[in-house]
Amino acid sequence: MTENDKIICPHCNHAMSKWASPGESTWGEGIHFVCFNDECPYYKRGWEWMKEKYNVNASYRHHYNPETNASNPIPVWDENALRSKIIE
Repeated sequence: MTENDKIICPHCNHAMSKWASPGESTWGEGIHFVCFNDECPYYKRGWEWMKEKYNVNASYRHHYNPETNASNPIPVWDENALRSKIIE
């Protein structure tokens, strides 16, 4: 993957942000990609789903790990959660 390649969120078609996974997490180290589009339908409907299923005020964003080729939800507790690890 080159610097100009973009990973696109399959839920909203926006470019996903490069994101540094915390070393102590179970997601693995290295560069990952997370959709930080607050209008993404996946993120927006997650608030209601998490409230209905788990009775928590949380949602999730689409997450992609290029090392494992795995896509999955990454939990967030507010709209600014995880943004401090965005790599510009």
